[in-house]
Amino acid sequence: MTQNKQTQYDDNNIFAKMLKGEIPYHKVYEDDKTLAFMDIMPQAKGHVLVIPKQKAIDLVDLEPEYAAAVLMTAKKVMQAQRQVFEREGIIQMQLNGSQAGQTVFHYHIHLIPSNIHELSVHAANQADSDELAKMAEQLAAAIDS
Repeated sequence: MTQNKQTQYDDNNIFAKMLKGEIPYHKVYEDDKTLAFMDIMPQAKGHVLVIPKQKAIDLVDLEPEYAAAVLMTAKKVMQAQRQVFEREGIIQMQLNGSQAGQTVFHYHIHLIPSNIHELSVHAANQADSDELAKMAEQLAAAIDS
């Protein structure tokens, strides 16, 4: 059986480019080890991605201190999502490898305020940039408060 595992980190993946400041994004939160931003192809309103600032393709590659930092950032973002979007349900999703549906090969967690039955197809439609900017500001303010 052939596996299509990406074993070499690509410094030109979209998240690596974001970390280098080469691609714009709508920041929700940032610290020395993580970055959280709005997903431009959201499955639901308020869909946020959390990434480590470490080069890691999937969970196996992630150093423990970065794994812990990602989870702490996810916790902050989830609390803000519940407040801003008035949703109790937050889907936390993380895909490892192409067979599991990973399309950007930089470790990341999806935080999706939703009911599982309301999700749209992943990466089907691009969201309005102005809406994303407004949501990012609301979430950032909620994290800071």
